[in-house]
Amino acid sequence: MKIALINENSQAAKNEIIYNSLKKSVEPLGHEVLNFGMYSADDEAQLTYVMNGLLAAILLNSGAADFVVTGCGTGEGAMLALNSFPGVLCGHVTSPLDAYLFGQVNNGNAIAMPFAQGFGWGAELNLDYTFEKLFSEEMGGGYPKERAVPEQANKKILDEVKKVTHQDIMYILKNIDQDFLKKTVSGEKFSELFFPNCKNAEIAEYIKGIIG
Repeated sequence: MKIALINENSQAAKNEIIYNSLKKSVEPLGHEVLNFGMYSADDEAQLTYVMNGLLAAILLNSGAADFVVTGCGTGEGAMLALNSFPGVLCGHVTSPLDAYLFGQVNNGNAIAMPFAQGFGWGAELNLDYTFEKLFSEEMGGGYPKERAVPEQANKKILDEVKKVTHQDIMYILKNIDQDFLKKTVSGEKFSELFFPNCKNAEIAEYIKGIIG
């Protein structure tokens, strides 16, 4: 699984802490981490949590990433932004228990975490334990296990509902403010990480045109 990390500008200074924790937790399980930044508060390309939603949608819908880890001060804004896009199912995760239940019951493909609220003593341990529980088992296994079948059925229903209630990703890319889109994909390592991993030629070509 390719797991993308995205940080917005208010919490960019914590990128290295989050990245190191994520790598330590998931690489032994055979997963790969792609760090899309922001890498520091002084990055030339400044991402907001709304841009994180768009970037996550680009990565997930193109196949460049299988899962996205992001957040903001509270995690709430990032969750709302990600869930406003097609092909993205993002949970608000604050603890290992949240992470495990979201992965097993809701089988989503993104989480938004609070990187300011409650991020104090022992915060790095909570990150470690949260990532470990999130990726410790295959997603969608169900909890409790005897509820697995109805939970999996509800997830499929939700996926179909989202196909009706959300526009296609290419429609969004073509109709969203193009300057906003360009700023979203202008990160220092975006091209280096995105294009080799992208599995959708149409999305890739459109993004190339935006970047210039």
